Amino acid sequence: MLLEICANSYHSAKNAKQAGAHRIELCQALHIGGLTPSYGLLQTVLRDIAIPTFTLIRPRGGDFCYSDAEFDVMMNDITIAKKLGCHGIVSGILHPNLTIDIKRTRTLVEHSRPLPFTFHRAFDSVPNPINALNELIDLKVERILTSGQEEKAEQGLALLSELSEQAGNALTILPGSGITPQNAHLFKDAGFREIHASASIQLPLPKGIATKPETVSDQTLITLILNEIT
Repeated sequence: MLLEICANSYHSAKNAKQAGAHRIELCQALHIGGLTPSYGLLQTVLRDIAIPTFTLIRPRGGDFCYSDAEFDVMMNDITIAKKLGCHGIVSGILHPNLTIDIKRTRTLVEHSRPLPFTFHRAFDSVPNPINALNELIDLKVERILTSGQEEKAEQGLALLSELSEQAGNALTILPGSGITPQNAHLFKDAGFREIHASASIQLPLPKGIATKPETVSDQTLITLILNEIT
């Protein structure tokens, strides 16, 4: 079983590699669900850390309905990510009614080629996940990152299993959100091929620093998850 770590910094990516994770999804600003990482971060991780690295393409927080200008930003971000040597793209677009924006998602998928494309957790907002799954199969998306439309993937396990059965070998359902050493075995037992986790802790701040603590993927937690799935 493959473990993808959602890494929000160089520190997190390095910890993922050292712990033996199989792949990284690189992003920043996890507190708002993740944003496109800086090019400096992406380039440095790709240069220094020998592990397949996918990059999140999300130009802002909030919803997943983007203006023409934001769509141009996403396309440019994919172009740069490919030039830097990224191994995969994670993105997606919805209509205001929360159905998948087929036209523009297809453009993102085609622009990402030959890199594999993961449709991200915008999927957890769609009103009909089975229809959305079939649409993404038609778009030749490689995987869907989803919590089964629940806050945590463990709570969405029934839908995740249904989606995986429906998808067959057409694409991979990638469970993510709240996966820990305590529940990782549930996804292995259910037959999933991959899981996604941040495996993160908060680092303590020096007294008097008026900001939120840094969140970093932790080697020990990653190792414990790997022990449960291998």
